Amino acid sequence: MPALFAFTDPDRTPNLLALAARLGPGTGMILRHFGRADIKALAAPLAQMAMRQGSLLFIAADPVLALRVKADGVHWPERDMAQIRRWRRRAPHLLVTAAAHSPAALRRASTLADGVFLSPVFASNSPSAGTPLGLLRASSMARQVAGPVLALGGVAIDDLPALQARGFYGAGAVEAFSLS
Repeated sequence: MPALFAFTDPDRTPNLLALAARLGPGTGMILRHFGRADIKALAAPLAQMAMRQGSLLFIAADPVLALRVKADGVHWPERDMAQIRRWRRRAPHLLVTAAAHSPAALRRASTLADGVFLSPVFASNSPSAGTPLGLLRASSMARQVAGPVLALGGVAIDDLPALQARGFYGAGAVEAFSLS
């Protein structure tokens, strides 16, 4: 499981191929297509690029697309966590990450997924971000579950060492990659 993931966003990461080209070996990308056909069409080229570069590609909430393009995994939003068990049986080779926004969701996700993105840790420009958990509360939550917990929400790439020192396995970000 990579310690650093780039999350895509139709508005904040407009050039996905350029973003993928900048990712180094051992990093991950989570393609969130939000049902857009133009973004879905990039899944196969992104999967091929990830394979060549030694990075991993996860497809958000779309295991059918992940299987079709031979992605490495699927990322599930918190609201879709109930689907994880069913898809684990159908595609046991796919890695799974899930999003969590509360202690209860984090505990549940940590029993279902290979890694959990706890969000939002910091203030975020994401339209769906709620009130930030704050570093102290989020790190306390992360330490209370087994398995990798990754910080998401307002994370800068430079935050990774401090987050790992506080018990996070790693982090995910949108704008940290789109602005670099």
